[in-house]
Amino acid sequence: MEKMNKLIDHTLLKADATQDQIETLCKEAKQYDFASVCVNSYWVSFCKEQLKETDVKVCTVVGFPLGAMASKAKAFECANAIEDGAKEIDMVMNIGELKAKHYDAVRNDIAMVVEAAKGNIVKVIIETCLLSDEEIVKASELCVEAHAHFVKTSTGFSTAGANPRVVKIMKDTVGDKALIKAAGGVRSKADLDEMVEAGANRIGTSSGVKLMEGEKSTGGY
Repeated sequence: MEKMNKLIDHTLLKADATQDQIETLCKEAKQYDFASVCVNSYWVSFCKEQLKETDVKVCTVVGFPLGAMASKAKAFECANAIEDGAKEIDMVMNIGELKAKHYDAVRNDIAMVVEAAKGNIVKVIIETCLLSDEEIVKASELCVEAHAHFVKTSTGFSTAGANPRVVKIMKDTVGDKALIKAAGGVRSKADLDEMVEAGANRIGTSSGVKLMEGEKSTGGY
């Protein structure tokens, strides 16, 4: 298994996050050499500057947290973030269109962001807590068809986060055609190990420091 630190997207997506908190996030990411920091797009250029001369990437979110934005708006948001220095994009799928079985619309929505990302990594948040198992399978298939790099479980802002059962469904669906990111509710080393065993390749969490220090977090993303 890859070293635990490189599984972690060190995350701060709260609406009231301040520059000081974002700076602390970056300092922690440098200290523990996490895979990335995951922040709202306003902070991308700031984080790029904070993380220069490290291999910690800047990840940002697009169409977050609802996914019901216009596809053109998502693509523009993605392109702007890439220009500002983001190397990874976590976009939210159009969940309502998936439930309505408007699969071309869902696929095209993802594909527009993938194109705007210009070869940088795109992870698609399918918000598994709002989907049936059959919808999780279909959403995962559509992500592969649209050439996304990852399928991601959750925003952390809906009714529930990740769990190993849905991670396994996603992994069984995509096989080696995409990677899996589990996010929301991963607060202990045991949680992380369960997600990885189920098939997760990346973990989104605000508890990265506590995970590295062997503690358990009591809340947060």
